[in-house]
Amino acid sequence: MNKTDTPAATSSHPASPPPPAAAGGAPESGAPGRRRIYFRWFGGVLMLGVIAGTALWWLDGRGVETTDDAYVDGDVVQISPQIAGTAVTVMVRDTDWVRAGTPLLQLDRTDARLALDAATEQLAHAVREYRAAHADAERERAQIQLRESDAARAADDLQRRLSLAGDGGVALEDVRHARDAARGALAQLDAQRAAYTASVSRIDGTTLAANPLVLAAAAQVRSAALALHRTEIRAPLDGLVTRRIVQVGQHVNPGTPVMSMVPLDRVWVEANFKESQLRHMRAGQPVELRADLYGDDVVYHGRVVGFEAGTGAAFAAVPAQNATGNWIKVVQRVPVRIALDPDELRAHPLRVGLSMNASVTVDDSAAHRGAAVAMPRPAPAPDAHPVETTTIFHDEDGVGDALVEQTIQANSAGSPVAVPAPGA
Repeated sequence: MNKTDTPAATSSHPASPPPPAAAGGAPESGAPGRRRIYFRWFGGVLMLGVIAGTALWWLDGRGVETTDDAYVDGDVVQISPQIAGTAVTVMVRDTDWVRAGTPLLQLDRTDARLALDAATEQLAHAVREYRAAHADAERERAQIQLRESDAARAADDLQRRLSLAGDGGVALEDVRHARDAARGALAQLDAQRAAYTASVSRIDGTTLAANPLVLAAAAQVRSAALALHRTEIRAPLDGLVTRRIVQVGQHVNPGTPVMSMVPLDRVWVEANFKESQLRHMRAGQPVELRADLYGDDVVYHGRVVGFEAGTGAAFAAVPAQNATGNWIKVVQRVPVRIALDPDELRAHPLRVGLSMNASVTVDDSAAHRGAAVAMPRPAPAPDAHPVETTTIFHDEDGVGDALVEQTIQANSAGSPVAVPAPGA
């Protein structure tokens, strides 16, 4: 038998074993397929998120302009004295809440009181001068009657001597003396009439209430009494005291700020929107605001009141010089004033400078495009626009009137007289 015919020759070595399977029991060719499935699912979820976000923006976010560059703003009322003086008492400190009319600062009253005393004495002197002028006029009128009698008697003596001079009963020298006496009596009468005119001119056509000297002296008394009244500085409105710089013993001058007050019930929001966001924005549009102080749980509802006349860069202390060679365009922002709901503000008070997030619901129709930069309408009627005012100075109109009346009555010999009114 040949070796080639034996079975051992045809299969001298066993077959090679198959390669080992991949870890986990799956072949290596299944991993790329699984990754493709994962990417398909991820892409589908991402597409659904994009579609949902677009739908949400279309239904809710479209027509809304938002910014986080918004801050609470308010009036900072500077308190300053109206007269010069030295601070002797300071009644308030920073962070104190005070009502309108509350005393804040007391100045030294010595100089003001001395000035009031001097003005009162001057008024008393003016009243007595008016009474003296009346008495002088009466005396001068009586002197006129006396001078008229003297002139008539001198004229009679002259006529009698002239009648006797023709018969030689009177010497010519006596006639000459009688004529000189008559002329002298007439001259004295003219002088007395002139003196009476001068006396009457001081009181002619006037009463004690309308005499210029009395009116001037009464005005000085009122001015001095008002200066004494103003030594006490009071709060012009309700607010929080801040930036108190005056100290006891410090000399202050009129117009120099001694402290400030912030009426926190009158604050508003200053939102700085990009110029591209103002395209469809106009006054009166509703605004939703959220403060970082309270978080998203508290929502304020306001409205757009108006727009500033220029961007923040235009009114900066050092405006940008865009004409330089290294100019770079920067998107500008325009301050938009937003009024807050007073009830919501009382429920959740704010402080000046706090950060806010503002969302304005705009009208994207072409009819209102550019309304933010349109010429403003006329100011609303006074009853539709709140007017800021204070009433703490109304009581100053009658300061000093009682003292004027008392001084005049005390120096008018007890007779009732009409008191001169201010500006009479």
